[in-house]
Amino acid sequence: MSTQLSDRAKALIDGKSFAVVSTIQPDGSPQSSVVWVKRDGEDILFSTVEGRRKHLNLVRDPRVSILVNPADSPYEYLEARGEVTLTTEGGRELIDELAAKYRGVDKYTWDGPDDVRVVVRLTPRKVVGSL
Repeated sequence: MSTQLSDRAKALIDGKSFAVVSTIQPDGSPQSSVVWVKRDGEDILFSTVEGRRKHLNLVRDPRVSILVNPADSPYEYLEARGEVTLTTEGGRELIDELAAKYRGVDKYTWDGPDDVRVVVRLTPRKVVGSL
């Protein structure tokens, strides 16, 4: 069951705030990465590459936590928790869209020639924060 994002949470995700996604390592310890995010309705999307640690962790255990903390308002934050779904469909389009949002460029050009982009979709089941 998903939960609704507040208008402020939506605005935070729609803006240029970076997010930290935490996944679960094979030994049960957390692994965190800074990611670019966007919103699709109530879902939060980010990108990764097949075979990277984050991707491998999510394939094995889809539970995540995403923390968004805007640089211009350090006492404000949003944490969304839940399970993700993964697909390669639309992967290149998503990373290009995120590159435009965060870097102001038309195309993300930092992948290697064999990198396969993955769309990670979180449908939040719990949202907490100081929003």
